[in-house]
Amino acid sequence: MRKSINNGNITWLDEGQGATIVFIHGFAENSGIWDQQVTPLKKSYRVIIPDLPGTAATPLSTPLTIESMAEYVYAILLAENISNAVIIGHSMGGYVALALAEKYPTLVKGLGLFHSTAKADSEEKKEGRRKSIKLMEQYGAETFLRQTLPNMFSPATKSKLPEEVDAYVKMGMQCELPALIAWYEAMAARPDRTAVLKTIPVPVLFMIGKDDNAVPLDNVLPQITLPRVSSIHIFENVGHMGMWEIPTESNVILEQFIAFCQL
Repeated sequence: MRKSINNGNITWLDEGQGATIVFIHGFAENSGIWDQQVTPLKKSYRVIIPDLPGTAATPLSTPLTIESMAEYVYAILLAENISNAVIIGHSMGGYVALALAEKYPTLVKGLGLFHSTAKADSEEKKEGRRKSIKLMEQYGAETFLRQTLPNMFSPATKSKLPEEVDAYVKMGMQCELPALIAWYEAMAARPDRTAVLKTIPVPVLFMIGKDDNAVPLDNVLPQITLPRVSSIHIFENVGHMGMWEIPTESNVILEQFIAFCQL
């Protein structure tokens, strides 16, 4: 069921019943990125999936920051009277999840970093984002997305599942250019949140693809020992899109992690 508040400026998907799981999508995505996870999980849990500002479902709000998107998710949980939830974020969604955990620690029953990192952008990464913004402004969003988004998949996946790659690009093209730019700027400006991992009292899930070019293995590995309790999964022949590249395996891991967080 799709819901909204604030005259449609905050929207989300709400499926199932039970303990609450919140999935947060990443850059150039929308709530549909988690479709393959909703079907099995809604049998046992209540699944909340926001459409962040700038998606086709929700207008862009300005100024947009990682912190403002965390407040956006928090507003949904307040509207639904949800006092705690397992929070799973993909890429940029992981940055939002970390910001939520930092400001509202009692809200988070478990934290999942799905191809994401607590580190801030390096100067090199920030410069890459600035160049990408210039490319989008010069050549348009579609050209940029067609060049960039396929690289979120491993070479093996691109060869084996070209239709998945095409579907992901089409999802990205539902996002308007101002939103893509705002998301890049928000990611570049975010602070380092490794301190959140050091102090968080709940389990943390790390999903890592060996072929992930966006959040490389060597970026995440130093973080896996920071939380008190970590669940670590490293995948061969997987890039930045494990929820699509290996959905069955990802769902088994998610179900086990979510069940563990309920203990």
